[in-house]
Amino acid sequence: MPNLRPILLVIGILLTTLGVAMMLPAMIDISMENPDWQVFAIAGLLTLFVGLSLWLANRGFKGDLTLQQAFLLTTLSWLALVTFAAIPFAFAPGIALSYTDAFFESMSGLTTTGSTVITGLDNAPPGILAWRAILQWLGGVGIIVMAIAVLPMLKVGGMQIFRLESSDTSEKILPRAQQIVGSILALYVTLTAICAAAYWSFGMPGAHALAHAMTTIATGGYSTSDASLGNWARPAIQYTAVVFMLLSSLPFALYLQALGGKPSLLIRDHQVRGFFMAIALLVGALILHQVLTGVDTGESAFRAAVFNGVSVMTGTGYATTNYDAWGGFAVTLFFFAMFIGGCAGSTSCGIKIFRFQVIEAAARTHVRRMVHPHGMFTARYNRRTVPLDVISSVMSFFFLFMALFALMAITLSLMGLDTITALSSAATALANVGPGLGDTVGPTGSFATLPDGAKWVLSAGMLLGRLELFTVLVLFLPSFWRQ
Repeated sequence: MPNLRPILLVIGILLTTLGVAMMLPAMIDISMENPDWQVFAIAGLLTLFVGLSLWLANRGFKGDLTLQQAFLLTTLSWLALVTFAAIPFAFAPGIALSYTDAFFESMSGLTTTGSTVITGLDNAPPGILAWRAILQWLGGVGIIVMAIAVLPMLKVGGMQIFRLESSDTSEKILPRAQQIVGSILALYVTLTAICAAAYWSFGMPGAHALAHAMTTIATGGYSTSDASLGNWARPAIQYTAVVFMLLSSLPFALYLQALGGKPSLLIRDHQVRGFFMAIALLVGALILHQVLTGVDTGESAFRAAVFNGVSVMTGTGYATTNYDAWGGFAVTLFFFAMFIGGCAGSTSCGIKIFRFQVIEAAARTHVRRMVHPHGMFTARYNRRTVPLDVISSVMSFFFLFMALFALMAITLSLMGLDTITALSSAATALANVGPGLGDTVGPTGSFATLPDGAKWVLSAGMLLGRLELFTVLVLFLPSFWRQ
């Protein structure tokens, strides 16, 4: 059994941070004379008590985490945060969700998925709207730190390639891990502030601008309106969202390098180029489909395709229109775009562009070896040879992702969900996208009507997808506990 003290210490620090964060919506509700402030205050004090207790009881520990402890910490910390973050959703009189719904909403928020069970957002209590935005914002920065500092060390799903490419992420960008986290947080706050200012300058009210900026930068997609960003039909607001969704889907480590005097690295990065190529192909196909089928034309068709295509592929999950009504071809494109995602080391989700590129490089190398059996060929990524363990990890991740998607979809079907709802719900949970497809969970629907069992399955899927599958599943291996 691993030593739990360092794990409990870190969880205590994270819960303390979460408890402090709960006081923000409490103060907002007090200023708006909303009685929900009492729930946030009590939940915040409870979370602070537990967090500080764990922190103080284990603060004497010194030493590095073992690999076993790192796996445990990653999963348990997310579960602990989700569990306590759900308390305001469960007890706030303004919405009064069941704990199942509260846990689902909290998991969706912290994993930046964006699926919701709350309806009537336009009239929801201000503290609840703020809490949803805060959860996604905190989840977004947590995901970046995890992708840069934790997953490469755990060698999850090929993420070790970024440790190999970059000592950049650990030793060369900045000398200490704490400085990396501090620099990322500063950049994250700066992007959020610029995005909020842009929304506000184009006519979005201040509180809504800040909430949407937080969920845009986190590529989370929680909105303050049931109509999502479709409630603000101004083109400038929607194009602003597109710009910041794209910026948030690029590797934050490369931003640090660019700010450090190497901007060309961001432009030349193979993953970044592949991401923009995939976006261009998706948006181009959507525009062409709208024009040819008479769905829309001109700038309106271009904006609808760009906004909704970028939103789905980056996993943000905003919507400006019911793209389910665009026809079968568009729905199919959106379905497959859910799986792709953005770049590793960003707030985006999905399988990630780099994995598709590694698979393509490995397949091309294999074909060359078949044609020239005596030739020497190696798979390359970003002008460097891809180690065999990275290829193996990526292939394993891809296979497991698809196997879990199929298992989840079948399970949801057995619970009574129709085919479209089951397939798209499983996809959107594992890929952390947000809205699914169809009338029930599509861009104009919500997950509120799904049975409780389906919500727990989808909550598990969101956690698995956000933590890159293996980080969670390795805990179920008996050999893991025998180490």
